[in-house]
Amino acid sequence: MRKIIAATFVSLDGVMQAPGGPEEDPVGGFQFGGWTFHYFDEVAGEAMDELFSKPFALLLGRRTYDIFAAYWPYQKDPIADAFNPATKYVATHRPDSLTWQSTQPLGPDVVARLRQLKQEDGPDLLIQGSGNLIQTLLANGLIDEIRLMIFPLLLGKGKRLFGDDAMPAAFKLIKSQTTSTGVIMATYERGGGVKTGSFATEQPSEAELERRKNWK
Repeated sequence: MRKIIAATFVSLDGVMQAPGGPEEDPVGGFQFGGWTFHYFDEVAGEAMDELFSKPFALLLGRRTYDIFAAYWPYQKDPIADAFNPATKYVATHRPDSLTWQSTQPLGPDVVARLRQLKQEDGPDLLIQGSGNLIQTLLANGLIDEIRLMIFPLLLGKGKRLFGDDAMPAAFKLIKSQTTSTGVIMATYERGGGVKTGSFATEQPSEAELERRKNWK
């Protein structure tokens, strides 16, 4: 069974828009494109190398596909060498305009197609960028592993990694590391359902009972 892995750069306040440069995605007047640049060090570079060292297929939303297709085919470096020959599965309403080599549209029912792909033999499906697609997959419980690079800055407005529709689930931390610039790299995999408990006393006060009544 194939896993779906979301590997994402994110700020402390959850923004993931345009980490690579000012012209990457200025939609909505976003002013901080390229916010990851000054935080990369050798440790972060090694983590990226490790991420792309195993066979994978790319899983992309249409906007990220367009950004990548206009950049990576024209580069000559290890990431380009990994991305260009990889199979790319793209969520799009315009399948006829997919021109990057080895690209396949996911079709009209993205969730059903990905459920099918997960059951097939093949490399894991690696999401890069693609915030809207990530939120769709989280809402349907389809992401098996989340790899975050959490950068120590606040960006305010911008496209965010998590929305309000994620299917509740617990995750467990299986690996973590910190760079010299304060970036936290954390890998989480699914850990079952959400468990709840309570720190409240067995006999709540009259004030507490009144509060509960008023907050219903």
